[in-house]
Amino acid sequence: MTTPAQDAPLVFPSVAFRPIRLLVICVALTAAAIGAAAPIGHVLIGAFFGAGLGLGLLNAVLVQRSVESITAHEHPLKRKMALNSATRLLVITVIGLTIAFVFRPAGLGVVFGLALFQVLLVLTTALPVWKKLRTGDAAVPGTGAGDEGTDGRAADDG
Repeated sequence: MTTPAQDAPLVFPSVAFRPIRLLVICVALTAAAIGAAAPIGHVLIGAFFGAGLGLGLLNAVLVQRSVESITAHEHPLKRKMALNSATRLLVITVIGLTIAFVFRPAGLGVVFGLALFQVLLVLTTALPVWKKLRTGDAAVPGTGAGDEGTDGRAADDG
């Protein structure tokens, strides 16, 4: 007997989100942006781009901590998760737009950094999971997946 989707426990693949790897990528992209902007005399655009990447990384780490703390409860509330997400996104957006407005036009680099970070986050979290699925190895460490029997089907509890 399998568990209906709405009754299944909420599982997040901890192996897919690697903040240290993302930090290294963000530092490299910031260095590249500053290096590309320096010859044309716009070093601040590269620096603000890096600040946007940093804000995106901060948001991602806060999402991870929020999910861990909310799902640790026996009955996690969707309302609590939604309120937490909305508040965090509002704060990050206000910070990013304030920097973009106060330090315009170079401050717009923050907005581009935030946008690129979202693409980067999706790629760095989805690709490892996609590779595991493509190779046929359903057991992604840290997800609780892979509780199949020898015939590849989920083990029955009853």
